[in-house]
Amino acid sequence: MSKSLGKNLKSTEGSAVLLAEDITVAFGGFVAVKGMNLKLHEHDLHFLIGPNGAGKTTMLDVICGKTKPMSGSVKMADGTELTRLKEHQIVRKGVGRKFQAPSIFAGLTVQENLTLAAETRRSPLQTIGIRRYGKMSVAMEHISLQIGLQDRINARAGALSHGEKQWLEIGMLLLQEPRVLLLDEPAAGMTDEETHKTGRLLQEIARERSVVVVEHDMEFVREFAAKVTVMHEGKLLKEGTMAEVQADPKVAEVYLGKRRDDHAVAATN
Repeated sequence: MSKSLGKNLKSTEGSAVLLAEDITVAFGGFVAVKGMNLKLHEHDLHFLIGPNGAGKTTMLDVICGKTKPMSGSVKMADGTELTRLKEHQIVRKGVGRKFQAPSIFAGLTVQENLTLAAETRRSPLQTIGIRRYGKMSVAMEHISLQIGLQDRINARAGALSHGEKQWLEIGMLLLQEPRVLLLDEPAAGMTDEETHKTGRLLQEIARERSVVVVEHDMEFVREFAAKVTVMHEGKLLKEGTMAEVQADPKVAEVYLGKRRDDHAVAATN
């Protein structure tokens, strides 16, 4: 690790596992992200919020390699530059990404989905050929308990509720042993009970790794976020605890000016 990187990755908040610096992304003539910085620490439960089009999902896309930035760097704690790697290489470096829609094998059981993830240790959708096993490993048993699907282990994934499908995919990612887990609106479309269970699950996951969540549900953010980064027009607007973010007049102005709805008002009270 270079001396400069080592200095940047040290903080009073604890050791940093990933550092994104001066990220700029453009699509044609539209600049989606402008000079954005993001530092992730060990055991973070870090939420990215902001109006639609703020660049939140694009930042996750850059970290996982789906989108290449025009400029800037994304480095792991060991100095690995992720922007030079392909998506599957970034997965192997310890970055797991979950998109908003669950990506599971609907025709397989919960156990078979977990088995596939455990055996490949890469994105399940990249795997050709599916092997079926009759016995779960210790890790799979632990994950099935953690995601609350231990009693649904023989159920077809396609028969699960929306929330259960989301938990299954999270479990599949955990079996790939990521150091950083990126989630895009994991609670979207869930019942209140499922949403609360998801928040508790994310808190438990953050005890062992760093979790980054893009989210629009401000009640969910308020209840479960340890740290919040607010983005606006592709740039960093504010970062801190939820209380610090709520108290910032710039954040109130952005939400009240761009999203005149109940969630926006609640987010600034």
